[in-house]
Amino acid sequence: MREPIKWAPNRMPKTDCSKSLSLMSLAEMESACRFHRSFPQYMETPLAALPGLASFLGVKGIFVKDESFRFGLNAFKVLGGSYAIAKYIAKKLEMDIDELDYNRLVSGETRQKLGDICFYTATDGNHGRGVAWAANKLGQKSKVFMPKGSSRIRLQNIQKEGADASITDLNYDDAVRLANQKASQDPHGVIVQDTAWEGYEEIPGWIMQGYGSMSFEAFRQLVKAGIEKPTHIFVQAGVGSFAGSAIGYFANLFSDNPPVMTVVEASAADCLYLSCLEGSLVNKTGNLSTIMAGLSCGEGNTISWEILKNHARFFVSAPDWVAARGMRVLASPLKNDSKVVSGESGAVSSGLLFTLLRDAEYTDFRDALGLNAESVVLLFSTEGDTDPERYRSIVWDGEIPSDNLKKRRK
Repeated sequence: MREPIKWAPNRMPKTDCSKSLSLMSLAEMESACRFHRSFPQYMETPLAALPGLASFLGVKGIFVKDESFRFGLNAFKVLGGSYAIAKYIAKKLEMDIDELDYNRLVSGETRQKLGDICFYTATDGNHGRGVAWAANKLGQKSKVFMPKGSSRIRLQNIQKEGADASITDLNYDDAVRLANQKASQDPHGVIVQDTAWEGYEEIPGWIMQGYGSMSFEAFRQLVKAGIEKPTHIFVQAGVGSFAGSAIGYFANLFSDNPPVMTVVEASAADCLYLSCLEGSLVNKTGNLSTIMAGLSCGEGNTISWEILKNHARFFVSAPDWVAARGMRVLASPLKNDSKVVSGESGAVSSGLLFTLLRDAEYTDFRDALGLNAESVVLLFSTEGDTDPERYRSIVWDGEIPSDNLKKRRK
């Protein structure tokens, strides 16, 4: 028997999250996207329309934001790291972020005013690569600490961006603590981490704003496709920074009648799902092993949690087979649909949607979500094949099969 998907409706009492939600205001998202558009490497990533899959699954539309094209780095994380670094530099130089475009950011004049900085971070791969890339463009240093079990190819990709990077014998959350400790001991050190804790919230908030460029683009692409509003949005979560960014943006955009928004985690690291059950933010410790390396985090972002507990409608704990199924579905499109190369962390929401609409055992969850023939679903594929060997093992060779294919929804 395969491990089941677990889900929970959000019945937590609503609280005042205006401070956190304001970080994801429409004006802030426009500012972040304007900054990213100033990069010579900028290209709006595709929003893949999958009408064949939508028809097959019995919904009106499925759209997947494909971040494998982002700045040539194969993942969305650079959006957050680059914007946070820019906001840090703008503050240090007493400038407004709207005055600091890419050319001014990397200029010799800015470099001279800044002096030497070393950006520290912990990562499973994508965030660290983005921070290293941004630091390299600025002519600055970066030091990156990766948790045990991290992919060697992801390590090498970070090192190619000029970072001093290594794989530790720690889990992700302890690697974050190590990076923070090392940064505090370095007179030129700055921790750029995509999670928040008491006393460290400004930079994580900036990272969440940077991630907002993805949602900002996606909505405008939906409008161009004739969609005024998605009915459902699924977002995956590790610490929850991206989830809080996306849900915060759409909660602001459709404040009177938001889409049904669902947070999806790896079952091995489902701290937000457990927090939903508990009613307050809790940590998950121990073995957080999952193929979804980008979601292998046991301690949630405190800023993001304020948004999620007030605006997410459901929380989901998804086993590895859900992500593997999503990878295969996106890699093998139906006729006339676009192919999306999606990695383990990027495909879990797609795998969940497919499962809810095809497997009879999840009819109750499908009905609770209100998925039907009029539904238009927005998904985010947050990474491509950042570990190519693992990607081929799953998509080509059938690693981690979905072994319960006999039960179909009528």
